Amino acid sequence: MRRTRALRALAGAVLTGAALLATAGTATADDPSASPGTGGEGGAPTAAGTTFRLATAIRQGERAAAEGSAGDYFYWVFPADAGQRVTVTATVKLPESAGRQGASRWRIDVHDGLRRRQACVHGGQTRSVPADAASVQLACTLRTVRAWAEPWSDAPLPGSYYIRLTVVDLPQRDLGLPVRAEIEATSVDAGGAHAVDGKLSTPLVPLTVTGPRDEGGDGDTSQEEQGEPEEQERDEAVAAGAPENGWSSGWWTDRWLWTAAGGLLAAFTTAAGYNLARGPGRRPGIRA
Repeated sequence: MRRTRALRALAGAVLTGAALLATAGTATADDPSASPGTGGEGGAPTAAGTTFRLATAIRQGERAAAEGSAGDYFYWVFPADAGQRVTVTATVKLPESAGRQGASRWRIDVHDGLRRRQACVHGGQTRSVPADAASVQLACTLRTVRAWAEPWSDAPLPGSYYIRLTVVDLPQRDLGLPVRAEIEATSVDAGGAHAVDGKLSTPLVPLTVTGPRDEGGDGDTSQEEQGEPEEQERDEAVAAGAPENGWSSGWWTDRWLWTAAGGLLAAFTTAAGYNLARGPGRRPGIRA
């Protein structure tokens, strides 16, 4: 009888653990950061900046476009949060081959909020284009964004990320020809396997993205300005380059669910093993 109960308890523990792990997978799939959305109500941007300070802000999942000339620098900036593995793709539509003199080579680079160039672990970051090609596609997959890292490390951290697209080699006579660039940044949730114990006090979002603070006057702020509504603060955060749902700060990962499920399984397995090893007991009041 006790063995039957122990086996039932063990089966219940296994089912509980499986349910928790399934919940973890569902939470990851329903996470907005894991499945980027489309552009805002105003549509995706149709222009690009020419420097880091003038980079055009985009959201993950938006397919922004810009028209310019061969030889120009195209800059965009987007937010990336902890636990995201970001992939940036670009498509450059070239002018007709009859107007080009020869082959060219295009390159895409991604820099973090400190303007450190981040290495691409997958994708064609640089591609050569023959003279008769109509377009070229580039891609760059970054390492997983970490919630915290040592100051000397160049690991990607939560904050703004700059995209720079340009041609690095082409015939001199082809400089200035019209081109059209399309850019998109997407991400997937890497899961708790990449979680770290720590977080940044402030994401790496430069003032060029957040906007300069108002330091005019004597520095005093009225109580009305201090008591701004939460909705206005959220709108300002979105305008400052933060994700639509705010920065996660890396405090929650599915590692918590794995740990809880493992603890429950260990507890039930220990209890079931103890009951099985002890064997049937004697009834109270009965002597041999």
